[in-house]
Amino acid sequence: MDTHLKDRVALVTGGATGIGKACALALAREGARVIISGRRENVGGEAAAEIRAAGGDVRFMRADIGRRSDIESLIAQIIAAYGRLDFAVNNAGIEGPPFIPTADYPEDAWDEVLNTNLKGLWLCMKYEIPHLLKQAGAAIVNVSSVGGVNGSALGVAYHASKHGVIGITRAAAVEYGPKGLRVNAVAPGSFHTDLSHRLFPTAMHDAVAASSPMGRWGELDEIASAVVWLCSPGAGFVNGHTLAVDGGFLIH
Repeated sequence: MDTHLKDRVALVTGGATGIGKACALALAREGARVIISGRRENVGGEAAAEIRAAGGDVRFMRADIGRRSDIESLIAQIIAAYGRLDFAVNNAGIEGPPFIPTADYPEDAWDEVLNTNLKGLWLCMKYEIPHLLKQAGAAIVNVSSVGGVNGSALGVAYHASKHGVIGITRAAAVEYGPKGLRVNAVAPGSFHTDLSHRLFPTAMHDAVAASSPMGRWGELDEIASAVVWLCSPGAGFVNGHTLAVDGGFLIH
C-alpha cells in the first residue's frame, strides 16, 4: 500500500459499486481513510469488507443522497468519527429511463433523476464544503459523464443532470478556489458498471467499444486513478476542470 494520502479522510458517495468502489479502493491504497456511502447496507458492507481485505481503512455509512436529512447526518457522522474531511468524491447517481424522446419523457422520472444527480450532489457539497475548507489541500471531485458534455438519446434528464454537474463544479471552483479548495469533475466514458450495462445490453457492447478511438471499454482502475490524481498535490493547480476519461470518445 502507498501512503501518498496517508491519514487524509475521503468520502465516496455511491461507493459500494462500480466507479465509486474503484475510487474508494484506489484512495485507500494511497493511505486515505475512506468512507463509502450508499443506500443498500448489504452491498455497502460487502464492498467495505473487500476494500478492508485489500488492506484499506474503510467504513460504510448508509445514506440516500436524494434525502437532505441523510446527507446532513452522513457528514455529521464523518466529522464525529474522524474529526475532519479532506476529499469528497461525489459519485452517486442514477440513469433514469433511456431512449425515451424528450416529449415523451415521464415527469416523475425527470424529478427522480434531477433530485438525485443534481440536487443531491449540490446538497452533498453544501454540507461537505464547510469542513473541507478547514483542511489544506482539500478537494472535491464530482462525477459527471461524457453525457454531461455531449447529447444523445440516453434520456433528457440524465443529460440535463450531468451537464448540471459540470455547471455546479465550475461555479464552486470559482467561489472556493481563492480559499484553497479545488473543485473538479471527471467525465467517464464507457466502463463496465451496473449502470452502463443497464443502458447498453450485452448485444451493444461491441458497438459501444467501437465508438471510442481506443476501440475498447475503460478499466475501472483507469477512472479511479484519474480521481486520485485530482485529489493529490500533483493536481494542485487544477481547478474547475472536467477531465474526460473516455478513450477519446468526445473527440471521435
